[in-house]
Amino acid sequence: MTLSPAPADKFTFGLRTVGWTGADPFGVATRKALDPVEAVHRLSELGAYGITFHDNDLVPFDASASERELILKNFRAALAETGLKVPMVTTNLFSHPVFKDGGFTSNDRSVRRFALSKVLRNIDLAAELGAETFVMWGGREGSEYDGSKDLAAALDRMKEGVDTAAGYIKDKGYNLRIALEPKPNEPRGDIFLPTVGHGLAFIAQLEHGDIVGLNPETGHEQMAGLNFTHGIAQALWAGKLFHIDLNGQRGIKYDQDLVFGHGDLTSAFFTVDLLENGFPGGGPKYDGPRHFDYKPSRTDGYDGVWESAKANMAMYLLLKERALAFRADPEVQEALKTSGVFELGESTLAAGESTADLLADAAAFEDFDADKAAERSFAFVRLNQLAIEHLLGAH
Repeated sequence: MTLSPAPADKFTFGLRTVGWTGADPFGVATRKALDPVEAVHRLSELGAYGITFHDNDLVPFDASASERELILKNFRAALAETGLKVPMVTTNLFSHPVFKDGGFTSNDRSVRRFALSKVLRNIDLAAELGAETFVMWGGREGSEYDGSKDLAAALDRMKEGVDTAAGYIKDKGYNLRIALEPKPNEPRGDIFLPTVGHGLAFIAQLEHGDIVGLNPETGHEQMAGLNFTHGIAQALWAGKLFHIDLNGQRGIKYDQDLVFGHGDLTSAFFTVDLLENGFPGGGPKYDGPRHFDYKPSRTDGYDGVWESAKANMAMYLLLKERALAFRADPEVQEALKTSGVFELGESTLAAGESTADLLADAAAFEDFDADKAAERSFAFVRLNQLAIEHLLGAH
């Protein structure tokens, strides 16, 4: 297997990732701003499939109409020259001070109307550029003080905003789906819809939830102390894994946005295993972009930026190679069988069996030998050791 990335791998990067200048809450930028046209050409040269952006990553918030048109003209030309795609677009409702109390959930109604108008206009651009996913990250939708929000009203306004955007997409006939991006905190003390589970529950309340799914991010779930692979598995199982953000994170702290695999390597292995191989017993598979939402280290110049972009793709391809070998290994298949992984795919109730039939089955309860069943060794440690050996290339 080659470790040279190609468009067929569907690797995508955000303009805000390779274009991050290194400014953070404690220090100013360490790199000059990156021209979006250069970003398109450099990513294409590296073998990427696409580039994504927030509206203001590409067009400054205060750009005039003529400036906007020139920027878009040059960007479209770069896309045409390279063949790079724009699979996903999103809207920035967090940087400008007007959004300090949120966009869709601001206590100021005029701000909510401005935010919704901004989103609808960017949906038009997303459709024009051929994007298939419109991500919504509510980074400022939250609070620091519990008494500062009518929480029921905030969820109503969030629902109103997402449903309005989804209804607009349907009315326009756009080939777009919305993907909500959960995050527990940062920049707000507590953000609404903080995890995959919260997002799935919210979607179930929507009028247009059929075209609304999730965009889970590695670090965001791990910031909450959660298992990222479990999160994307549940989203996939629910038919709601519309997009994915891959990066690296080390534990419960600020959002590190490291190169994918440079945080919890074992978790990254099982993430790739799920994305590439699917569930052991079959079922839905993810076929969308492998999007890297990371930040190049602010200690590096642009030489390091492009090296980090290459590193994301190389890490994914290395883990893919290991994950494919893991699943193809007869010893692993036997270990999966011994551990009962395939047995879990068998329905607990037999075909056509009712609860009355179950209760009448003495073998299921009265004659069931719980002590004997408790003697079974599931051999999970051996199975995991095989995974680690494959991860390390030692098997």
